[in-house]
Order: sequence, then structure tokens, then C-alpha cells
Amino acid sequence: MFIFAVTTIQAQKFAYVDTQYILDNIPEFTEAQAQLDELSNQWQKEIETKFAEVDKMYKDYQAQSVLLPDDMKKKKEQEIVEKEKEAKNLQRVRFGKDGDLFKKRQELVKPIQEKIYNAIQELSANNNYAVVFDKGGSLTMMYANPKFDISDDVLDNLGANLNNRKGKGKSGSSTPAPKQSGTSGGYNTGSGSGTETREPKK
Repeated sequence: MFIFAVTTIQAQKFAYVDTQYILDNIPEFTEAQAQLDELSNQWQKEIETKFAEVDKMYKDYQAQSVLLPDDMKKKKEQEIVEKEKEAKNLQRVRFGKDGDLFKKRQELVKPIQEKIYNAIQELSANNNYAVVFDKGGSLTMMYANPKFDISDDVLDNLGANLNNRKGKGKSGSSTPAPKQSGTSGGYNTGSGSGTETREPKK
């Protein structure tokens, strides 16, 4: 949830933004998402290759085990265990908590989030908004009147192109309750960058 509060001696004014709409209309964010998706796919293939090697080693062992002496069996089994540990460790390094993908997302997306925050802060100060809610965050908004939506004002402040903006426009119709986002920091950074890996079944 993103809530920005400004102290003002005038009558309280409220507004809201849709950070997902704002992010979708910032070229730097689109480029960051594409880069994250590319890295995610690349690392996913790398991990799948590692697990495929483990699977092959296991099948080869099953085919040969009848003919192998006990000491050789133990050696092969240990090699398979070590190879699987290596694959799981790589999976954790790439996609685990505080892993490579998380760090890269922070590197690429955090500066964009800060620009948005600064733009909202400036608009809030200039227009004496007491509170600015984030429609795209975890706050549930049962009803939102579009006339209080300052998302396009934020984009204008950021210098985003006015033409061909993606997503909703500033129409005069009422807006239904939005879907919630669980992304930390109040910004949804897209699903492509959150790829999960799964181990192949043996």
C-alpha cells in the first residue's frame, strides 16, 4: 500500500494514483521488465539443464547398477547427490530470497519507483493534498471517482508521452474496485520477473 500524507492548514484534500498504470506508461519500466524477463528465461534454462544432467545420471545409474560392485554404486550415488545439490543451489542463488533476480529487479526498478514517489510528493505539496492513496496497492478501494485520480498528472510531471498511453484513460465514468497487488513497496513490478523454477520429476 502506498499512502502519502502532507500536513496542511487548509481544508483536507484527497487524491489517488494507480501506480501500475503509471509504471505501464514509463518506457524505462517496460525496458526493465523486458531485461528481467530475458534474464529470468536465461537462468531458468540454465537450471533446467542442470536438473536434466541429474536425471540422466540417475537413469544411467539405474541401468548399470546391477553390474556395479557396491563401492562403485556408492560412488555413483554420491555423484548424483552432489550434482543435485549443485542444481538446487544454483536455483536458490538465481531465484531465491535476495537472489540474483531479486537484486536485479531492485537495481532496475527501485530508481523508477523513487521518481514516481518524488513526482507524487511534488504534486501533493503543490496542490495541498492531505493524503494520496495508491489504487494499485494493497489498500482495498470499494469505489474511486476518476476525478480524484492524479495518475496522468504524475506521468505529466515525469515527462511521459501524452499520446498512446496504455491502460485506462481519464474518462468521466466511475471506476470499480481494483485488483490488489502484493508487491512490496506498493509497486507491482510485473509477473514476468517473478518466475519460479520447478525441479523435474524423476
